[in-house]
Parts: sequence; structure tokens; C-alpha cells
Amino acid sequence: MLIGLTGRNASGKSTIVRWFAQKGLKTASCSDSIRVWLAEKNIEPTRDALIEGGRELRRQGGAGVLAEMLLKMLDGADAVIDSIRTPGEVEALRERDDFILVEVRVNSDTRWERSQIRARAGDPLDRETFIKQEKAEAVAKDAAGQALNATAELADLVILNDGTEDELSKDLEEMFLKLND
Repeated sequence: MLIGLTGRNASGKSTIVRWFAQKGLKTASCSDSIRVWLAEKNIEPTRDALIEGGRELRRQGGAGVLAEMLLKMLDGADAVIDSIRTPGEVEALRERDDFILVEVRVNSDTRWERSQIRARAGDPLDRETFIKQEKAEAVAKDAAGQALNATAELADLVILNDGTEDELSKDLEEMFLKLND
């Protein structure tokens, strides 16, 4: 089983990854490939560096390069992958016939509130910057950019995560049971 997650910033993807990890799945992120590349170049993995590093790797290796790197690392293991941000990554992951793409969907107000509560490095401090980042990640300017809108359109399943973590857990349990049938 290979589950991929796509969704906007602060939609709950990391929470979902932790949930699947408790079920025994390996965890990985397309950003892991970028972090390795940044470390080799002695560049701090800030949000901006991760975004630009992803663009550079895609320019060098094609739209699906981050996912291709992860597939090699996973070597067929059951896993959940976070931060799928381009249709090229989805295409590469579909090389495995057990791949399922899940879009995590949450309204903008809830995501803004969650981003302020979690206060991760790189999260915007004001709503205007949050919205600007959203727009920049929604549609790719070129083949190397992030394209969350186009990626979401490829989802096999959608999880609505506007509620509590308990509600999310119940939805994930239901989905997990169906996927294991």
C-alpha cells in the first residue's frame, strides 16, 4: 500500500502521516529528497530553500524526480508520502499499482488558524503573506513549479479535515478499512 497526500499548507497532512505511521506504514515526504540535496549543498532547509530546491531538482530531473527518488528509497515498502505537489510526482508514483492519492481539504480560515497555532518555521506571520503563498503554490508558472490545484484534481480520495482530530481519526479509520478490503 502506497498512500500519497496532497493538500494546502496547514491542512493536516502531518497529522495524517503520524496516524498512518501508528498503523505500521513507513513515512516519507517529497521534501525529503529536497532536504538531502540541500544538505549536500550546505543550504539550510528553510521553507523558501525547500521550494526553490524542489524547483531546481525538477528542472534538472523532470517533474516527477522527487517521487522517483522516494520510490527508490522505499523499495516497495508500504508507506504514506507527504507533500505531493505536482502532477509529475503523481505520475511517477502511479508506477506502483498500489498507489492512492488522497487530497486533504480544509477551508482557508481553519488552515490559517492552524498555521498560527503550530507556528512552524517558515509559516507566514500575517494573513496577507499566507494568501500570497497559497496563490504561488496553486498553479505552476513552469514545469518545475508547484501545482497544487492540478495535483488535487488527480486525487483518488478526498478527506475533509475541517473538524477535530478525533473526527479525522474516525474518517481515516474508515478509509483504512476500505483500502484493506
